Amino acid sequence: MGKFVISKRTNGEFQFNLVAGNGQIILSSEGYSAKPSCENGIESVIKNSQDETEFEKKKSSNGKSYFNLKATNGQIIGSSQMYESESSRDNGIVSVQSNAPNATIDDQTL
Repeated sequence: MGKFVISKRTNGEFQFNLVAGNGQIILSSEGYSAKPSCENGIESVIKNSQDETEFEKKKSSNGKSYFNLKATNGQIIGSSQMYESESSRDNGIVSVQSNAPNATIDDQTL
């Protein structure tokens, strides 16, 4: 089962990573100045990850594939790692869709 790991960056911002059951980070958030905003971001991932149209499939300048998960307002909630192939990226999307709804929250800022 996946989990959302909340942590604090060196600049004091909060962020979360969605980690799959195998320990791999499958989605990383932006930095949030307040913890409640970070927690709202997690709720947004849970909600929006079930809508395939909210995943934006991209290719980086070095040719690697990745994706962004967007909220209904178009704002990016989280981004994936870089993948060697489009099929690996698509598997990452499936992993977010299957892990996010029942993921636990591991708050490492307490």
